[in-house]
Amino acid sequence: MRGLAAGNWKMNGTGADLAEVEALLAAHPSPACDVLICPPATLLSRMVATGIAVGGQDCHANPSGAHTGDISAQMLAEAGATYVILGHSERRADHHETDAQVAEKVKAAQEAGLTAIVCVGEMEADRDAGRTLDVIGAQIDGSLPDGATDIVVAYEPVWAIGTGRTPTLEQIAEVHAFLRDRLAPRFGDQVRLLYGGSVKPANAAEIFALPNVNGALVGGASLKASDFGAIIAALT
Repeated sequence: MRGLAAGNWKMNGTGADLAEVEALLAAHPSPACDVLICPPATLLSRMVATGIAVGGQDCHANPSGAHTGDISAQMLAEAGATYVILGHSERRADHHETDAQVAEKVKAAQEAGLTAIVCVGEMEADRDAGRTLDVIGAQIDGSLPDGATDIVVAYEPVWAIGTGRTPTLEQIAEVHAFLRDRLAPRFGDQVRLLYGGSVKPANAAEIFALPNVNGALVGGASLKASDFGAIIAALT
């Protein structure tokens, strides 16, 4: 299965930062994995022009309407996006998104021809209480609508995002094995499973060596060509 290195720029980046994308492409013109960046919506069209694959960071479930500040899946596709991140823990927390709402967005993404990167992950309290697999299983069941086909699933333990902390390799492997088994009845073994949460050049190779880890959803380290490039190299 071809790996995927996906960068989530979150609310970071202006036109000046497109130089990092150009430097990344120059250093890795033909990577052995798929490379994707999900920038702020303001940079979507300009980043598409660089030649890198681009995704959105969220989309609305409806194709249009009175939803000030939102963006539809069709709009993302028209701007040149091919992917969209859905159900990220920051959206779930900051905007109180439910699994059912994420599932509606996955439907919208699929209808627009976008590949949805569906995020799941436990809070620190869930991990400490031994509820990790229960929480992730419920998120998977609730966030993937009937008929979903073209998806990627990213495991991002909430307590590891932006903190510099990561789960042990055994914990990552356990969750990815669980996800593979959970998804197998519907998708076989064709879903790419990404790990996210403080992925950096120093730990990427050992994470990618784990079974069922097909790439990464990278936050801060995707903003610099040198860091993201090292992660891409570790995946290939």
